[in-house]
Formats: sequence, structure tokens, C-alpha cells
Amino acid sequence: MPLYFILAVALVVVDQVVKFLVRANIPLHTAVDFLPGLDLTYVQNTGAAFSLLSSHTWVLTLLSGVVSVGLAVALAKKILPHWTGMLSLALLLGGAIGNFIDRLLLGFVTDMFATTFVNFAVFNVADIGVVVGGVLLCLHMICSYGKEKKKEERPQ
Repeated sequence: MPLYFILAVALVVVDQVVKFLVRANIPLHTAVDFLPGLDLTYVQNTGAAFSLLSSHTWVLTLLSGVVSVGLAVALAKKILPHWTGMLSLALLLGGAIGNFIDRLLLGFVTDMFATTFVNFAVFNVADIGVVVGGVLLCLHMICSYGKEKKKEERPQ
């Protein structure tokens, strides 16, 4: 279990360091070449994904905090004991806390990764954790659906 909390903390640290470096070195709304197909562009997002609810930052801050606590409890109680379930919760927790810190301290989330090969929302390291964790959680749930029930039905 501590391994998954360490992973979540590492994700938060990487996220916050990258965000700090972007804020310190890239002017707001300026794009800098990073990798083929990906630019670093400093954007301040007061909303959620795709700037949804941008005028309700306090609601998103509260929601991020509540979700973070719920994910930490779920991780501590091992409600998804398989490593894929625990990993998904750790990634979701790290991402939620990373964006929660921004909303709480800055009033906005620092985004920086802008795709140049397709028109897509600018995102950050915490967002990557949330998306990868969410996809992994879905795959975990799909693959494990019914397995617990089958274990209970087996004669002992």
C-alpha cells in the first residue's frame, strides 16, 4: 500500500515542479517548441476539462478536495486490491491533488501541454494522471467484472 501512496506523491511533485517551471519561464499564452506534435504553452484554466465551469472555481476546488479525500480512503482501505485497481486509484489521487493545489493556492490550474497535430485542450501532468488512471480503472472494472461473484459461487 505505501508504494501506491508514494506513486501518488511522486505524481504530485512532478506535476507541481513542471507547473512552477512553466510559470517561471514561459510567458502566459506563449507557445514554445517541446516535442514534435507537442508545444509547451502556459495557460491558466479556471475551469475543469475544456474550461467547463470556469466561473465556478470554488466549486471545483471543493470537489477536488472531496474527491482527493475519497480516493485516499479508497486507496488506504484497498477497496480494489488488485494492483491495477490500486495503480488506477494512485494515479487518480495524484492527479486530483495536483490540480487541487493549483486551484486552492492560485485560483486556477496551470496547463502547458498543447498538441499541434490536432486541436485539443491544453493539459498538464496531473491531467495525464487522471486520464490514465481513469482508463486503467475502467479496464480494471471491465476485466474483473463478475470474477468476485464466481469465486463466491465455487464450492469449498
